[in-house]
Amino acid sequence: MADDDVERLAARARLGEAEALEGALARLRPELVRFVELRLDPSLRRRLEPEDLVQETLLAVHRRLGEWRALPGYPLRVWVRLIAAQDLAQARRRHVGAEKRSVQREEAQRSASCADLGSVAERFAASQTSASEVAQRAELRARLEEALDSLDELDREILTLRQLEGLSNEHAALELGIEPAAASKRFVRALARLRPLLRGFEAPPLE
Repeated sequence: MADDDVERLAARARLGEAEALEGALARLRPELVRFVELRLDPSLRRRLEPEDLVQETLLAVHRRLGEWRALPGYPLRVWVRLIAAQDLAQARRRHVGAEKRSVQREEAQRSASCADLGSVAERFAASQTSASEVAQRAELRARLEEALDSLDELDREILTLRQLEGLSNEHAALELGIEPAAASKRFVRALARLRPLLRGFEAPPLE
């Protein structure tokens, strides 16, 4: 399993093996790109490339590795994602001054770690329909966006972390700063809100 590979490599990296650290970060890179893509404000996409932001994050990880090593037992995956969220927030601050005031107001209301609603709805819709089902996907996306918007922010985040980004319940809870039992409860509640919308579409239901 990829998760097991990251954990094994992280354990060696904590002991100072540079090659193990590089291996772990290489496996985490696609996940970090998805992380940024889901959280990059649409108004700033023409200015900020997810791959460039991820590269900045990986450089920061090397500079700040001592911070992680000073946190015994803290998962490398979660710590790297936190660095990515910080870098994304900094990038927004650098670029938002060049945007319109409407974007500044929107930015003031959103956390760097909060996934963009439209991006999340699009990813869910894409996972449930084929590329040829354009009209069906558009309909599902609109319905999902409305449903996601009605969810509590933490419910929406736990759903995104687990269903779209593949984090374990424990890692998702740690990233959000809540207990695993609470994270699991929120995940089940969020799925219960979305499942009725997926009836009639061909892809397997959310699990």
